[in-house]
Amino acid sequence: MNKVMSNKLMIALYILPALLLIAVLIYIPLILTGYYGLMEWDGIGEMQFIGLENYINAVQDEKFWESALHSFLLAGFSTLSLIIYLAISLILASKIKGAGLLRKIYLIPMLLSSVAIAQLWIKIYNPANGILNSILGSIGIDNPPVWLGNPDVVLYAIFIPILWQYAGFYILIYYAALKNIPDSLIEAAKIDGASPIQIAYKVKLPLIMGVIKVTIVLAIVGSLKYFDLIYVMTGGGPSGASEVMASYMYKLAFSVSDFGYGSAIGFLLLIITLIVTVFIRKLTATDDEVQY
Repeated sequence: MNKVMSNKLMIALYILPALLLIAVLIYIPLILTGYYGLMEWDGIGEMQFIGLENYINAVQDEKFWESALHSFLLAGFSTLSLIIYLAISLILASKIKGAGLLRKIYLIPMLLSSVAIAQLWIKIYNPANGILNSILGSIGIDNPPVWLGNPDVVLYAIFIPILWQYAGFYILIYYAALKNIPDSLIEAAKIDGASPIQIAYKVKLPLIMGVIKVTIVLAIVGSLKYFDLIYVMTGGGPSGASEVMASYMYKLAFSVSDFGYGSAIGFLLLIITLIVTVFIRKLTATDDEVQY
């Protein structure tokens, strides 16, 4: 085994299949997306090279920046929701009665497809016979909003099922990190007279800070490229009120058949996501990580 691992040719042969797979599934599509953004193309016919025109038009496109704002709003709400997920995880990790059952309940949305979740929440938001408006009517609210048809509330109405969909994922990550904290540290804090809140704030949270930073990046990046549930529930409507960058890209490429412009939007989405990721990583980096 040592002889094999010391042979650079053998090492290259071992990692070559993985590198080829990554190249075919990730890097080549990214390069092609940037290339198609330089073309005027409907996705079927002959391509015509137009240089940076699509990218310049995208930067000047008010609808693109409006969809970008919606994506960043979703990223902000997703980041704030991590506080709730973390609080739930702290409660579950404190060995409360029924914690095992609660963990399974929180994981249920992860088992459902985005299409199924979208259809479920469309029924909940139904203005005529949806359960939400029925509850609001029973407590005296006679004219509740048309949740998915009102431009002023549709975006926030969609945020709720998105955050609900991924709650179990983040709760599971935080729970696993908290359970890896040695019991001896918790017991030592209790002996010193620390309250449960002090233990959580001064012992547990510092020890899982690395995990928290990772989830912040995951939440923001995932929100910026989010697409499926929004597309199924509203298609970006009404009047673009729930449009995000990914749905705007899809609409341009496949609904309007402007594949070149849609590719340019997609490539700009990639650049924006990379910039935000680097910024968040630097913002949350410790002194040791910065030096490294």
